[in-house]
Amino acid sequence: MSSAGLAVVRRAYRPDMVRVAALSAAITFNLAALVFALRPLAPQFAEVIESVKPITIHVIQPPPPQPPPPDIVVKPLQKTLPVIVPVHVPKVSPPTTHAQPTTEPSDNARPVESPPVVTPTPPSIAPGVVSLAYRSSPLRFPTQALRTHMQGTVLLRVLVDENGKPLDVVIEQSSGHALLDKSAREQVLSSWLFQPAMIDGHAVKAWARVPVNFVMQDM
Repeated sequence: MSSAGLAVVRRAYRPDMVRVAALSAAITFNLAALVFALRPLAPQFAEVIESVKPITIHVIQPPPPQPPPPDIVVKPLQKTLPVIVPVHVPKVSPPTTHAQPTTEPSDNARPVESPPVVTPTPPSIAPGVVSLAYRSSPLRFPTQALRTHMQGTVLLRVLVDENGKPLDVVIEQSSGHALLDKSAREQVLSSWLFQPAMIDGHAVKAWARVPVNFVMQDM
């Protein structure tokens, strides 16, 4: 093939005016629509910008430094000395002994009279608890105790005067029944008589231990 056949036919480039005009119209239309869409928002942007108030920044100064605390002075603890109260001890003089005067016997000396012997008075009450004989010891069984079949022994301590009459009665040991204890005390105090205690031939008061038996076979 010859070189003349490979030659390329070149044409001169001419712009398409119809296409350019269409593109220009489309760009203009889009710009107009964008401007029209942004027009209502322009006053709102202006109001937001005006409503924003400027922020005032206050610089806070740091507080002045505090002075250092004073030094702690440690003082030694003072011990309080005990107060000694003087005690005055009275002086006791030794007892003075008086020597009996010695007299030489003489012809005119009188005989020395001895002091009268004073017999001690017997005590008004006998010491301790004694046993006394009965002069009268009536005993009545309580009716309620008979109905309920109460039995027992009451041990009493009785103070007997010089005439043998009871002055006081104390329950020393219970019978186990309050009714029998009360009855024994009241009967001994009201109607019993004893032989009085005797010391050096004199009747004296004395405490005596008295048992009171409440037994149905004996009644």
